[in-house]
This record gives sequence, C-alpha cells and structure tokens, in this order.
Amino acid sequence: MAAVPQTDREKRKQISVREIAQVGDVVNLKKTFNRHLHYTIVKDRNVATPRDYFFALAHAVRDHLVGRWIRTQQYYYEKDPKRVYYLSLEFYMGRSLSNTMVNLGIQSACDEAMYQLGLDIEELEEIEEDAGLGNGGLGRLAACFLDSMATLGLAAYGYGLRYDYGIFTQKIRDGWQIEEPDDWLRYGNPWEKARPEYMLPVNFYGRVENMGDGKAKWVDTKVVFAMAYDSPVPGYGNNAVNTMRLWSAKAPNSFNLQFFNDGDYIQAVCDRNIAENISRVLYPNDNFFEGKELRLKQEYFLVAATLQDIIRRFKSSKFGCRDPVRTSFETFPEKVAIQLNDTHPSMAIPELMRILIDIEGIPWEKAWDITYNACAYTNHTVLPEALERWPVSVLEQVLPRHLGIIYEINSRFLQKVREKFPGQDDRVRRMSIVEESPVKAINMAYLCIASCHAVNGVAQIHSDIIKNETFKDFAEMFPDKFQNKTNGITPRRWLLLCNPGLSDVIADKIGDEWPTKLDQLRNLAPFVNDAGLIAAVQKVKQENKLKLADYIRTHYNVTVNPASMFDIQVKRIHEYKRQLMNCLHMIVLYNRLKRNPNMAFVPRTIMIGGKAAPGYHMAKRIIKLINNVARVVNNDPIIGDRLKIVYLENYRVSLAEKVIPAADLSEQISLAGTEASGTGNMKFMLNGALTIGTLDGANVEMREEMGPENIFIFGMTVDEVEALWKRGYKPMDFYQRNPELKQAIDQIQGGYFSPEDTGMFGDVVDNMLHHDRFCLMADFQSYVKCQDKVSEMYTDATAWTKMCILNVAASGKFSSDRTIAEYARDIWGVEPTLVKLPAPHETPFTEQKSEIEAPQLSEY
Repeated sequence: MAAVPQTDREKRKQISVREIAQVGDVVNLKKTFNRHLHYTIVKDRNVATPRDYFFALAHAVRDHLVGRWIRTQQYYYEKDPKRVYYLSLEFYMGRSLSNTMVNLGIQSACDEAMYQLGLDIEELEEIEEDAGLGNGGLGRLAACFLDSMATLGLAAYGYGLRYDYGIFTQKIRDGWQIEEPDDWLRYGNPWEKARPEYMLPVNFYGRVENMGDGKAKWVDTKVVFAMAYDSPVPGYGNNAVNTMRLWSAKAPNSFNLQFFNDGDYIQAVCDRNIAENISRVLYPNDNFFEGKELRLKQEYFLVAATLQDIIRRFKSSKFGCRDPVRTSFETFPEKVAIQLNDTHPSMAIPELMRILIDIEGIPWEKAWDITYNACAYTNHTVLPEALERWPVSVLEQVLPRHLGIIYEINSRFLQKVREKFPGQDDRVRRMSIVEESPVKAINMAYLCIASCHAVNGVAQIHSDIIKNETFKDFAEMFPDKFQNKTNGITPRRWLLLCNPGLSDVIADKIGDEWPTKLDQLRNLAPFVNDAGLIAAVQKVKQENKLKLADYIRTHYNVTVNPASMFDIQVKRIHEYKRQLMNCLHMIVLYNRLKRNPNMAFVPRTIMIGGKAAPGYHMAKRIIKLINNVARVVNNDPIIGDRLKIVYLENYRVSLAEKVIPAADLSEQISLAGTEASGTGNMKFMLNGALTIGTLDGANVEMREEMGPENIFIFGMTVDEVEALWKRGYKPMDFYQRNPELKQAIDQIQGGYFSPEDTGMFGDVVDNMLHHDRFCLMADFQSYVKCQDKVSEMYTDATAWTKMCILNVAASGKFSSDRTIAEYARDIWGVEPTLVKLPAPHETPFTEQKSEIEAPQLSEY
C-alpha cells in the first residue's frame, strides 16, 4: 500500500481548487485515523487489511460531518423553515468517501495524512462499495438533487428504501449478461446511522369499516415496522449537512397466534423473513412497469413511514421540543413540500388523505386542499410500458382503504371535468383515473396530475410532449399546472471529484467559484483560441485516456490505443436508446477496413456499457451481439488497433467517474421523443467530450447553449418521426436501399458473428426489419454520415479541442443547482441561499449577535 511520492506539480495542484492541507488538520486526521483503527475497527497496523484502512479513514472523515450534521438539524428546528421532502424509490449514490472529502474541503489534508502513514488514498477509495440503490438516470438524478439541496441551504430530506441488495452486479460470461446479487452491505456501511428508536408501524391488507361522514376504520391489518437509517448529505463548503433517511422493513415482535398455539415457535421466527422481504431488493427494471404485489408493498411502505415522519416533524418542530406544538394542519402546505420522483411514491396522495380524514378528523374538502397544495409530481418518461397502472384486484387486497379514497378522488375529479367540459363524455372517460380496460386499473400518473399542484417534465422537449400529447386532456383542464424543470448534474461529483486535472485547468483561467456557480464556465469561452489552454485541455484528456486504457487492460485484458478516438455509449440497455444502431456502425467500420485495409482510417475505440433488466430478452441479446462483434473485430489481425470494441462490464457510478473524463465522443442516439432528458449527456459535455446525438431530451437544450456547430446532430425530429409513421413506416425499404446496412444485417443473420449458432440473432434481425419500433433503420444512414463527419473533425486536434472547450463553457445551465433553484422557487415556495453555517469550532448560530444576511442566488 506504499504511496507513490507526489511531484511538486501535483502538490501545487492542491492549491487551486482544493484547499491547502494545513499542518494541524493533517496531524488531527492521523490521530483520528489511528484511533478509529484501534477503537472502531479493533485492529493494529500488523493485522489491518486495506479494507480496515478504508473503514478507519471513512470514520475519520465522518467525524468531520457529525458536528455539522447535528448543528444543521438544530438550525432547522430553530428557524423552522419550510421543509422539502424528496420521495424516491431510488437513490443511486455511488461512493461517499471522495465526495464527502471534497464537499468538506478536507481532501488535501486526508491525502497528505494517508501519504504520511504510508498509504495510497486512491487505493483506499477503490475499496468502497457503490451504494447502488437505483437503476440509472432517475436514481442518480435523485442523488445529484440531494447534493444541490444541501449546497443551496434548503431544509431538505431524501426519503427512500434501504434495499439489502441494490442493482445487480453484472458479469459478462461468454458474451452473455449474468446477474449476481449486489451484497453492498456485507462489510457494513460506515456512513449510515441506524435509528431503531424511530420504528414506525405500516399496515397492509385488512378490511374497511365505514363510519359514515366520509370517515372509515381500516381494521384487521397486518403490521410491518419501518426502521430508519440516516445518511449525511453534505453541502459544498457551507457546513450544511442534510439527511437522507432510508427505511428498512422489520417484523413485529408479536407472533402469529396460530403458530403460537400450535407450539411452532421455530416456524413463527422463520416467518419474520416474509415481512422483512419488503426492503430486501431493488426491482431492476428501468422504464418498465411490473405490477407485482411486492413492488406495491415497497411503494406504500416508503410513503406510509415517510408521511408519519413528516407529520411528526411538522407537529413538533419548535427547537428542543418533543411535544406536539402544532395541532392545526392549516399551515401544513406552508411548512411542507412533498416532491414525488415519478409515480413510484404516488400512494403518498391517498395515504395523506387517509391520515388527515381518518386519524386527524379533518373533513374531505379541507384534507384535499392540504394534500393538493403540499404535493408535486415529476414525470420521467412517456414510454407507455413504463407508466404505472395498478390492477384494482391487487389494490383491493393489499390497500383496501386507499382504493376507496382513490375512487372518491376520481368521482369528485370527473365531476369537475364534466363541469368544465359539459357534454364531452368521451373526454370524461379518457381522463378517468380508473381505467376499465384491458383490466380494471388505477392510472397512477393521472392520480398524480389530478391531485398535485404542480406537474413537471425534465427537459423542454419532454415537457412539451407531456403537455401536448401524453397528458393533453389534463393540460387543457389545468393549463397553469404543467411546468418544465430541465434536469441537471452536480458539478462537485461530475467535474471537481472525477476530473481534478480539468478542474485545475479551469480554475487557473477563471478562478475557483465555479463549483457552486457553474454559469461562470461561460468565462472560458473568450480563451477558446488561447494556445496554452488548448494544450492544457489536450494534456488532461490524454492523461485521463491513459488511465482508462490502463484500467481496461487490467480488468478486461484488452489493449486499446490511447491515441484513438474514445467513442463511448454508457447507459441502461434498452431498445429506445439504440445501442443496436451503434453496433451496426461498428460492423460498417469493420467491413470498410476489411474491404480496404490501407484506407485512411481514424482509429476508434468504441466502448459500450450498461445493464439490461434480467427479464428483458431483447436487451440481453443485444449485449451478446455487441460482445460477439467485439470478439471478431478485436481478434482480426488486419484491423490491429485501429478499431477496438470494449464492453464495459458492470457499469455503475464509480466506473462512470473513470470513463466520462476520458471520453472523446459521447453517444446520445435515442429516437427523438423517447428519452425524457438524459443526464449522462450533460456529464460528458461538462468533461469536454463532444456529442453525437438526435434532437431528443436535453440534447436539444445542449445544442441551444453551445451552438449547433459544436455538436453532431443527426436523425429525424419528433415531427418527422410522427410523419414517417403516418405515411406507413417500412424498415425493409431502408434495408434494401443502403448496401452497407444490408451487408451488416446479412452478416448478423447469416451467423458471421455467431458461427457456433447461426440462428442466434434471428429475433434481433426480425425485430429490426419487421418491428422497428424505434426507427433504427430510418435513422441509420444519417447516423453513419454524421459519424464520418466526426472522424474527419477528429483529425484536426486543435479544432476538436476548441469545440471541447466551448462545450465545457456552455454547460453552466446543466448544474443541478440551477434545476433545484427552479424547483425551490416555482414549486416548493422556498428561497435557495449560499449562506454558510458556522463550522463546529465556531460560535453557534444561537449565540451570534446578528443574523447572517443570506446572499441571494441571482445567477440561478
């Protein structure tokens, strides 16, 4: 574990964006580290393993959080601001060590302390397990939002589930995806604090006794307890530490009487597992709804526990007071904002109504006003197979009281529709929250739109589609309810942490305020012709590519050419994301080289990474096809290192942090109108990669920000796609007309890439030629032409780097700080602030003579 001594340059690097390591800090960190190794890990240096050193360091860093964490919560109790509750079934946090050090400004001190102890901090960072409690974009967005809410000083809480098993670990065996369980908690989680004292009951099943006057009793239920685990969420440089609270299911301590009477004590204990299965595993589906009872239980378990917690905090939020000080719910929407991250937490609506009516004794109309004004809904997809529709038969059994409340909400809602649009029975039928066919089901998106005061999409084009197409009837009824909030990413993790080289180059040019004011990156644009900046950006990119090439050699046993263009597509494997189109392009490039081995050819290393849902047959075939093409290409001596294909196994947050800074070209090639926003696109842009993409999701706004000359756009627009389908889309026509495309598909069909089983990809080809739902054939020619333009541009290193610099300079809009500032002002009714709380060693805020004036965030 010996560290490589740092060069003077590397030590100087610590001065720009990161703080200089103070001698006192280093001494204290070493003491704390040794204390934790001794008292927490209970090891000495003779027997300690690298993992022990990681845990000792994590606990030492956590110690720096705890005082700030407690102070922040005390501050919120004292000031009693409006609280924001972000409810999400997914939080894709990744690793926490580096992020915590960066946000607390102690990275240099930790680095130096470990170096003096003969340890390499980078090796220790690699030991940490990713907290993979998410599938992809939606879960990672929630994580970026938590970072921004803490950085902007919002009294915000993330609420989710503490899955025992996160997103599966992907192994590639013989080209096929194999899933293995992600036992991320095996060695413990140093960041979380269990709160068994906050155990809360959650009810399922049972029956409803109507009490008259709209009230009811939900009786004979089965109880499961929710146990809270709190993780700190540090803001950047402001001493604020918010809380992410994740619930874990625990069986009650009372036994099933039947077993008790039969004397089957062992069976009774074993059956506790059934209740605790609720938080056992994350459902690994992205953009696909699977109507399983366990999933419904997970969704309700989250909201039932969370709402009890929200109401407890609302009632007793005077500093230091445990007694209920608020007895009236009049002010609830002024003190509480509940944001539903997609429809997964939508049972919060009937659950809040149930609490207000059945438990708090509030009349329906008043309860409805409170719920309506407290809740807001974010839509994340327009794919029909992804929209949640819970069968009434399942709800009737698992949550009978909530089904009754949903029926009442629907009845009153449809009455309003009739009043606004008299005589339009078809519209009333279309807008019903309760669908009658193919099976009687509750449309959860409709429930959210009818019951929330704000509904937003996540990119301008997506927000337009949900207003004008997907939820057109609702937008006509509530024209002011629909908003756009273009997604963003946290620049702390996605530039400062993962690309320190580029961060320092930027700081040298424009100063070091940009991590919280990303708009300042605009100030790079005037330096676009600066030869020093161009050289520095190229050098950083080359260093990042060398690092990734080394990682690929070590982990995949593939040697890639670091001078080649790194062409990267990393995201969930889904037909709408069109990894198959990328694969066809690989085959076209391969065929060109085979036809003419001496042709002028811009070397490329094409990398694809991402997981397929375990039950998604077509996506898993696509992974196999890519790997089979890679096998042929990578082992062909005629090709050499001019074209290499790498499948990045087990793509996850910590791998993204290595891959994205090394990318030259980012592939964002979904069919126009299918990707709600995308956030990977923003990460690549921020790290100086150029984008090849369609006019879909946030690509549209990226193009607006950087100018059309700095992005490679191809393919049909949303309107052109619609026109194609209206005319009658025949994929075979495109196949017949394009010789390169025809050759590639014929090779796949004929078994060129699967000689062991010539029919292996028959269904993939059949899909492309006869059921091409995502218009791959129609966009292919435009894609290949655009790729040729990319290759041509790459040969001019200076022009390419200038485009990279202009991409970075234009990425200020895509900070999640800007997104969260918009949510705060337009939806939650709170004002973000860059006020810095006192550090633990400073005078507590309660003793300060005058209130610190909060600077306004005018640039957001």
